[in-house]
Amino acid sequence: MNSLWGNDLSGFWSAWIIVITLGTIALSAWLLFANRRTDKQPDAEGRVTTTGHAADGIEEYDNPLPRWWFKLYVGTVLFALGYLALYPGLGNFAGLLDWSQEAQWEREMHQAEARYAPIFAGYAERPIPELAGDAEAMQVGERLFLNNCAICHGNNARGGNGFPDLTDDAWLYGGAPQDIVTSITQGRSGVMPAWQHLGEATLVDVTQHVLSLSGQATEPARAEKGAEVFTAMCASCHQPDGTGNPMLGAPNLTDDAWLYRGPDQSLEAAVLETLRDGRNGQMPAQVDYLGEDKVHLVAAYVYQLSRQGQGSAD
Repeated sequence: MNSLWGNDLSGFWSAWIIVITLGTIALSAWLLFANRRTDKQPDAEGRVTTTGHAADGIEEYDNPLPRWWFKLYVGTVLFALGYLALYPGLGNFAGLLDWSQEAQWEREMHQAEARYAPIFAGYAERPIPELAGDAEAMQVGERLFLNNCAICHGNNARGGNGFPDLTDDAWLYGGAPQDIVTSITQGRSGVMPAWQHLGEATLVDVTQHVLSLSGQATEPARAEKGAEVFTAMCASCHQPDGTGNPMLGAPNLTDDAWLYRGPDQSLEAAVLETLRDGRNGQMPAQVDYLGEDKVHLVAAYVYQLSRQGQGSAD
């Protein structure tokens, strides 16, 4: 817990905040009492005191404040002083209750950990394929996914331009349970070098060859020329037949799954852009703030999504 006087601010700024805060409250109280008039009684002729302001023949009376309004204002001043005495608000003064939002957050996290940790530990003891078939566990896994992964992969896990679709069977680093666990635990970092130094004409040739690998319509003559460059420059990562290498995160170019393609971009333009400019993909490691047990559950959820996408129940 914090001491009554912390050291988050310098002495000057702490004193400055205290003076400004208490001075504002004191000024508000002074204005209230200074303008509370209780001697405003009609004179012998029945006239009452006015403020001197008049508009369209209407004069403003100088009446005392309503008693209920005055008491309510006094109550707010007392509440403010009581709050500042109990809770942080006056510079480095932590309050008599020694409360802080960080301490409350930590306390609630410890309570949640004590309550839910055994549940996640139980899930972690079960193999991922088995866990993926547990509807209740997958509801929990879905919630973890939505809270931690959906910002990149989408609520439906179908990804987007630069973010993998997790519902299909196209995996950069492998779709086996342990591969998924490794991706979530350690993160992934993929680099596709830029090849603009080869020249635009050569890049167009290679683009035509890459498109031909997945059965796309191409210009055969240019694709044939591009095949030679592909074998010399690209096959070391993507394999001579273009099937990729999960060990390197090199994608399979023979399927119809394309990681980098804008919503209004043709496939040819997307491939050419990748070859010309290169790509850098970063999947951050999640284990530090999810923990191994929750990583196991999220991996089971992702595994289940890919099985559903393939039309398999296992």
